[in-house]
Amino acid sequence: MSYVDGFVVAVPTANKAMYKEVAEISAQVFKEHGVLRVVECWGDDVPDGELTSFRKAVQVRDDETVCFAWMLWPSKEARNTAMPKLMKDPRLQPDQLPMPFDGNRMIYGGFKVFVDV
Repeated sequence: MSYVDGFVVAVPTANKAMYKEVAEISAQVFKEHGVLRVVECWGDDVPDGELTSFRKAVQVRDDETVCFAWMLWPSKEARNTAMPKLMKDPRLQPDQLPMPFDGNRMIYGGFKVFVDV
């Protein structure tokens, strides 16, 4: 069964082009390691919530945009096999590919697909 990794980050709006470049490079590396699909989304209609929201979850600031992304893996096993290799891949190291956002405010998780229409 397919497996999804998803994350939400707050990206400085001025870093949109840099974020896109990092996302495109990262997607190619992830695909080489077995991911089937990578989708990166730039926030367009992300309202403030009264109790919870994407914006609150990543503590978005006035000069930032919320981004949501997900990666589709063939299985959790494929993801678990690839992830240690990805973390060591020199193309994804911070000195080679600096992240244009504060990773401390990233929220992420892995999800089992149970409905896919």
